[in-house]
Amino acid sequence: MLSCQYIQKGVLLPLPPLSSLDLISLLKLSLSRTLSHFPPLSGRLQTDAHGHVHIICNDSGVDFFHAKAPHLSTSALLPPPDRDIPPAYRKFFQFDNTLSYAGHDRPLAAVQVTELNDAIFVGCTVNHAVVDGTSFWNFFNTFAEMARGAKKISKSPDFFRETVFNSPAVLALPAGGPSVTFSGDEPVREKIFHFSREAIMKLKFRANNPTGKLEPELSDPEILGKHSNDTWAVNSKSNGKISTVLLKKNPAAEISSFQSLCAHLWRSVTRARNLNAKKTTTFRMAVNCRHRLETRLQPFYFGNAIQSIPTTAAVGELLSKDLGWAADKLHRNVVTHDDTTVRRYVKEWESNPRLFPLGNFDGAMITMGSSPRFPMYDNDFGGAVRWP
Repeated sequence: MLSCQYIQKGVLLPLPPLSSLDLISLLKLSLSRTLSHFPPLSGRLQTDAHGHVHIICNDSGVDFFHAKAPHLSTSALLPPPDRDIPPAYRKFFQFDNTLSYAGHDRPLAAVQVTELNDAIFVGCTVNHAVVDGTSFWNFFNTFAEMARGAKKISKSPDFFRETVFNSPAVLALPAGGPSVTFSGDEPVREKIFHFSREAIMKLKFRANNPTGKLEPELSDPEILGKHSNDTWAVNSKSNGKISTVLLKKNPAAEISSFQSLCAHLWRSVTRARNLNAKKTTTFRMAVNCRHRLETRLQPFYFGNAIQSIPTTAAVGELLSKDLGWAADKLHRNVVTHDDTTVRRYVKEWESNPRLFPLGNFDGAMITMGSSPRFPMYDNDFGGAVRWP
């Protein structure tokens, strides 16, 4: 992941009833308290004489920036569905487009607080070679927890290091470090595609019921919710209906709403590319390996414990089959990624150490990042009425 860019995520918040000085002081103190629980992020990367890259926990610290953009308001940052993401967002993050290898000389994390005309934006950037999404969100949410005045953190990171990922293999790096594995000169468009809960649930049930024969009582989109993961509530009558249906199936055999949506995107993008029917298309997604290993890692194991798994298909077959066929291929690849598979991936990498390649090398690749299971809405900094 040294050739991958820093993770950058942020949250747009209403203006708190604090002066600018008090706000910045509060967030600086909260960040400092958070780092006491995540000491590796205050260090730097170091390559030793044998070529091993590791973290030196030397308290070099992280960057904290305070910026002001009074010319920007919330309305300018929330584009309508037909517009691209405003480029101003990139100004809210330090180390934008910076490769993780730069952690040898730059901080492993940075926070930028930008005051807008009617809101504040808290942007957090963390080195992707050091953390994955699980560790990132635990750090960011702990930062928010400290800002709320918590005396004790609720989810302590686990720094156990004796894992299969602690490899003795040496990655040969070019002088000065790696370069991006995709063209940095090509224009990048960022856009939000909104999929309603109803639309996603319809995709999920199409994927799990290729015959289209759904039980009539399950036609209500609220009942079709991802009951085991969503926080929304259904009434007892609906709850009984969906529970009955779920009990009829092996939970491991059920295609998730995320996998169903991925299959839909895979087919749609591949169709739009107008590729040769015999060409092979690849869909990559990241999987969390913490619970796949035997013995399992702790849920809040701090580090990078993901692997990228490819699913392939001939273009013609992908487009001629239904949604359920594509979703099932993705689902089976995820379900079968067990302890044996994780260790096999590590062994294969150790036999030929290489940087993780990002990009669309053959014009037929799609990479899905992040996960809807991340607690990205748990970063409660207190809200406008709850700031101290």
